[in-house]
Amino acid sequence: MAQTSPYDRQAALVVAARTGSHDALNALVAELTPLVWHVARGNGLDQATAEDVVQTVWLSLLRHLDRLQEPRAVAGWLIVATRREAQRAWRDQNGRAALSTDSALDMPDDRWLPEAEALKDDRDRRLWQAFNKMTRKCQELLRLTVLAGRAEYRAVAEALSMPRGSIGPTRGRCLNTLRQRLEDEDLL
Repeated sequence: MAQTSPYDRQAALVVAARTGSHDALNALVAELTPLVWHVARGNGLDQATAEDVVQTVWLSLLRHLDRLQEPRAVAGWLIVATRREAQRAWRDQNGRAALSTDSALDMPDDRWLPEAEALKDDRDRRLWQAFNKMTRKCQELLRLTVLAGRAEYRAVAEALSMPRGSIGPTRGRCLNTLRQRLEDEDLL
């Protein structure tokens, strides 16, 4: 039996949600909320404001679900909508453009950390430190391409105002920069 791609699965959930399936809508929300959250936090929002943005974006999708022309593009639609709403929220709070401040240290963590988890946590902290030293453009590009997947390059290009053909090469350069930073710190 052939596995369906995430985009086909998400499209099927959109179609089912349009017909009133609460289970499909719940599955879509569960699958894509981490992406929406990451984009909101990646635009420099604090936790409370990011929560508001996530809720606003999902409500907007619900209002426009029947008008979404390409159900396979739901993740891209969410990326663009979240980025725009996050930037609006940032401007409303601060009166200027957002700076990316998202880091693993900002994320709540209530886990019990045995030794293996503590080592992983330290590695993750160093990874985020190296990531945060990168340019904002690289940070945004890596967030969006890692979470959204290559099939959503069109939406990533729109969200970042970049030519679609430059996303792959730029992403490669950003990953090489991150890899070099990690090697310099003996994390690889």
